[in-house]
Amino acid sequence: MIARFSLAAGVCALALVGCGPQTTDTADTKAPTTETVFANVTEDRIRSAVSDPGEWPSYGLTYDEQRFSPLDAVNRDTVKELGIAWSYDLSTGRGVESTPIVVDGTMYVTSAWSVVHALDAKTGEELWVYDPGVDRARGVAACCDVVNRGVAVWKGKVYVGTIDGRLVALDAKTGDVSWDVITVDQSQPYTITGAPRVVKGRVLIGNGGAELGVRGYVSAYDAATGEMNWRFYTTPNATKAPDGAISDKAFEEVANITWGSPQEGQWDEIGGGGTVWDSIIYDPDLNLIYIGVGNGSPWNQQLRDPSGGDNLFLSSIVALDADTGAYKWHFQTTPGDTWDYTATQHMMLANLPLGEDGADRRVLMQAPKNGFFYVLDAETGEFISGEPFVALNWATGLDENGRPVEVPEARYVDGGFLQIPAPLGAHNWHPMAMHPDEGLVYIPAQEMAQLYATDPDFEIEPGFWNLGVEMDPNLPATDAGIMKAIKASMTGSLLAWDPVKQEARWEVEHGMPWNGGVLATAGGLVFQGRMDGKFAAYDAATGEELWSSNVQSGALSGPATYKIDGEQYVTITTGWGTAFVLTAGFAVPDGERPDVGKVVTFRIGGDQTLPDVDLPQIAKVPAAEPFGDAALLAAGQEHYHQHCQVCHGPAVISGGALPDLRWSMIAGNKDAWRAVLQDGSLSDIGMVSFAPVLSDDQTEAIRAYVLARAHEDVAAATGGQP
Repeated sequence: MIARFSLAAGVCALALVGCGPQTTDTADTKAPTTETVFANVTEDRIRSAVSDPGEWPSYGLTYDEQRFSPLDAVNRDTVKELGIAWSYDLSTGRGVESTPIVVDGTMYVTSAWSVVHALDAKTGEELWVYDPGVDRARGVAACCDVVNRGVAVWKGKVYVGTIDGRLVALDAKTGDVSWDVITVDQSQPYTITGAPRVVKGRVLIGNGGAELGVRGYVSAYDAATGEMNWRFYTTPNATKAPDGAISDKAFEEVANITWGSPQEGQWDEIGGGGTVWDSIIYDPDLNLIYIGVGNGSPWNQQLRDPSGGDNLFLSSIVALDADTGAYKWHFQTTPGDTWDYTATQHMMLANLPLGEDGADRRVLMQAPKNGFFYVLDAETGEFISGEPFVALNWATGLDENGRPVEVPEARYVDGGFLQIPAPLGAHNWHPMAMHPDEGLVYIPAQEMAQLYATDPDFEIEPGFWNLGVEMDPNLPATDAGIMKAIKASMTGSLLAWDPVKQEARWEVEHGMPWNGGVLATAGGLVFQGRMDGKFAAYDAATGEELWSSNVQSGALSGPATYKIDGEQYVTITTGWGTAFVLTAGFAVPDGERPDVGKVVTFRIGGDQTLPDVDLPQIAKVPAAEPFGDAALLAAGQEHYHQHCQVCHGPAVISGGALPDLRWSMIAGNKDAWRAVLQDGSLSDIGMVSFAPVLSDDQTEAIRAYVLARAHEDVAAATGGQP
């Protein structure tokens, strides 16, 4: 019997030791055993993951996070023989972003809602499942779907951050809870979606929530006990006074001066932002931890801090002492960020011939949202080079210090500005990879445009989206021509980038943005999935496509590879959702997707197939006749854009992860609609009450707008006129 574990929301959240799941029947667990600690991942084991290949012990494989595997049984000649070895149903129809961790023959992978699955890495057999029991109402605080990018494994424990802000340590063999700590103020809209890292016996974890209004930080917890060792804040507190945190000195000496008076802006009321929601890496030789810091809160700097300072440490890479968390240096990619140009994207370390006379130099590389590829000195943070890796129009380049040379109009002080990149960035969370033999970094690149303008009616709404930005002023979102033009402007590619020459060597066009993370191997291959379900292998030197497979759902996660009993396996997680599907549903081909989130694992000679799936057939019929005059519809459109589109899509066009409101029967009934939006009748599945920010009249105006959109699209589809 295989035990499935579930922990009710909040149970044992304050306990540090000894709180396990109620079901502990593990007598027949198939996980392999050793004479020492099971899954005994240590620093030496992570550092040797390249020289002694076969496992995938950490999120980016090694501390350098190059995602390059020396395994070569699957290579340019044999890759065409790849077939499915096994697949495993993750039982979710929401976004999946997890990179599988493989240690001692066991795979650890997360799915939506922070659920952890332990599988036999050779057969896919389920060993145990841990559900942290997150209250589904917490989903409203998750800006970009209820996703999770994976776990960390260290000395017999598996560590996972949960969407409600907890850090949980599990027994790697059984799934029993060792400790469970709350890392955030749960009364505020914090979330955790990133994978933890373990450095020198400390679990590092950040958080998300800057869109909704929080103050960012990264924390270090004792891996054995869950006791917090240190915390580094990334924005000042409301009074710029010391917090008693390790970051106090950095703010006193470096950061506070870059922020204006709290009374002049709104950053003191809303936290300032700067969440560390993804990339955290470690250089054991330099004894440095590097964190990527996110956007401001509100986004709009005119409202956040009209003084116009750089607002450190927003949109920055910050180096910290690995023992104490003390500040060492920073490099800000987007000073005074006002566009959601985070620097939280994947970072990697490498030795490149950039020193004197071509000698190797230890560097840190990142391709953040703002569209520039940066190479920095890893020890000092000195700017070495930076160039655009996609088309962009908000800056003309970088100066000698790496500071962007901005186009004045980009700050949208006196009007709107149509800008590239859009808030989803030129590169988002999808991990890059590097092939050291080719000297290339492979970037999941994309291009999207967005119109920014200041929201003249902005008021802080605690716990809800607080951007201070209008992204479609004076443009009717119902105009099919505009939606078509925006969709046509979107592109995506796999970009092979030379970080020494700062130029592209080759590019594979995908047509659409939001494609998957990358894996490079010594077999001369680069693997990448796509949003449309295609998982492919490309020649690392040329970009020629050598193999592909349809994995039936969004293949966005970072793939991994490992070896068991002499056979190399390649694996990827799939699922439908994440930020693009929620916020840009109008651009998603064949928006509806079935509940097919999976782990799909390949080997040479694999002969399994995925079960056939049928896309759900939704009756595209409005639930009621349209109503309301032009003023009511305009009001409904405004309130929908402010409160609803980030989950249900612009112009009420869903990407399929959440219900398409145009065809919802609830929209046809005033009382049922009010019960959902005002009373929270569906809060148990994540649709919380919006009564704090919407009146009855505003709620009804949104319903009028939704029905008008439904009738408009039916008329367009049938050749009629709205």
